[in-house]
Amino acid sequence: MDGATPPLNSLGFAKPPAETRVVVAMSGGVDSSVVAAMLAEEGYDVIGVTLQLYDHGAALAKKGACCAGIDIHDARRVAEDMGFPHYVLDYENIFQDAVIEEFAESYLSGATPVPCIRCNERVKFKDLLGTARDLGADCMATGHYIQRLPGDHGAALHMAADPTRDQSYFLFSTTQEQLDYLRFPLGHLKTKDETRALAHKYGLSVADKPDSQDICFVPDGNYAGVIEKLRPGAAEPGEIVHADGRVLGTHEGVIHYTIGQRRGLGIGGLSEPLYVVRLDVDAKQVIVGPKDMLATRVIPVREINWLGDEAFDSLSEWHLSVKVRSTRPPREAILRPLSATEAEVELMTPEEGVSPGQACVFYDPDGTRVFGGGWIWRGA
Repeated sequence: MDGATPPLNSLGFAKPPAETRVVVAMSGGVDSSVVAAMLAEEGYDVIGVTLQLYDHGAALAKKGACCAGIDIHDARRVAEDMGFPHYVLDYENIFQDAVIEEFAESYLSGATPVPCIRCNERVKFKDLLGTARDLGADCMATGHYIQRLPGDHGAALHMAADPTRDQSYFLFSTTQEQLDYLRFPLGHLKTKDETRALAHKYGLSVADKPDSQDICFVPDGNYAGVIEKLRPGAAEPGEIVHADGRVLGTHEGVIHYTIGQRRGLGIGGLSEPLYVVRLDVDAKQVIVGPKDMLATRVIPVREINWLGDEAFDSLSEWHLSVKVRSTRPPREAILRPLSATEAEVELMTPEEGVSPGQACVFYDPDGTRVFGGGWIWRGA
């Protein structure tokens, strides 16, 4: 019928794929490569973009890193094979200022940072998303395992269909405006094997490439070593002190320890297992104690990004589930707003190892929707 609105394409636009431009954020890994190949095969006007986030010359041999030189090469090869343009953008200075510097400062203050969240928030979904708009793209797609589903008030964020791959913890700070522009084509897949099967179907050279496990600028997992490079002299020695005041030993720097740590304390020969329960940066002390001292019930949270349909501070209490570590399941909790961006979170069951610098992410207790989250900012 003349004048009828064309059906929505798979990215949600009422026009043919060939008239829909999509920028794909390509890390060089399997997931984002499959997204780019899938959309190219469907006929979309695909532009691949890879971010150079740090000196890839120094990282060429570090295969586990997500944004090293080898990964830029892999992303470019996928684009060549699938026949769409690919650009590498130098975001080194932005990444240094927005992510790496804060990572170092957080560790030096006794916190346990999650730089991947800051990278999504301040680099990928801010500067890169702005670049996508500048390129005239209708949307930007990524290989994240999370779902964007229609809601009553615009797009809603939901956990991935595969709970073992779900990345919602790392994407809680995605704003509503960003969510309206983003697309996550892999979020509905049930297993990682499906993604690799698609990679083989498209003949991608990265089909069997292993997943990156570490933070991209710490490919060997040695956080303290990176911080010592960034802040020479940061690892000042001090005392390991029992919560009852006894000095049990010495350490080579607070940056080598995290809340909840048990191994590698160097204080053997004691009758009870001890854990790091607090880091006193000013006194250069690592405070240890029995496991029950790690139990936390009340958590102060700030910098809240709220994705609910009503204003966060419109209610005195929200009964939701929360995650305080990416590897732990959501726990039942009560959120009590203190302002539009701050809250007190009361866990119905105490959680161990809650650390400043980690995220506290909010979930629908009866479903898969993600209601945002905030940052844990001091020990309760």
